[in-house]
Amino acid sequence: MSRLTVWDAATKAEILRTEDADTIAATLKEVGVRFERWPVAPLPKGAPADAVLAAYKPHLDAFLAETAAGTADVIQLTPDHPMKDALRDKFLKEHIHTEDEVRFFHEGAGNFVLHLNGRVYDAHCTRGDLISVPANTQHWFDSGDAPDFTVLRVFTDTSGWTPHYTGTDMAERFPVVVG
Repeated sequence: MSRLTVWDAATKAEILRTEDADTIAATLKEVGVRFERWPVAPLPKGAPADAVLAAYKPHLDAFLAETAAGTADVIQLTPDHPMKDALRDKFLKEHIHTEDEVRFFHEGAGNFVLHLNGRVYDAHCTRGDLISVPANTQHWFDSGDAPDFTVLRVFTDTSGWTPHYTGTDMAERFPVVVG
């Protein structure tokens, strides 16, 4: 189930915790983050990337037209992937990207944790969730120590995905996903 937890960045006091999709979307919209639920395509677990892209083509075409993003691809990560630990470590530090980071979760889950306006927003995204984190937003991502997801990535230029680390310890001060 999708969940949003908001903390005060300085005191770590919890401000909000909700599993209501409308409240999640409205709260994130206040800080410029897009969150919405899409119907999940009836595909078998682990369906190939081309089948996943084809299944969401109508939604993707509409999204690409609306946002002027260029294209989409699919990334699948499983607990037995040999690079899972290195990939996790790469995105566990607070960073920014030079273009929007757009993800749609076809399978699995992950946490986009945003550091904005003195608050930390932990958006736990699950199957059917689309999140769009605006360019230059301080954030980190965690899918746990046993990642198992299939995610559509929307982009204009993949070089925009390069993480530019902020050098803060913010990500270390808040919970990480386990499992």
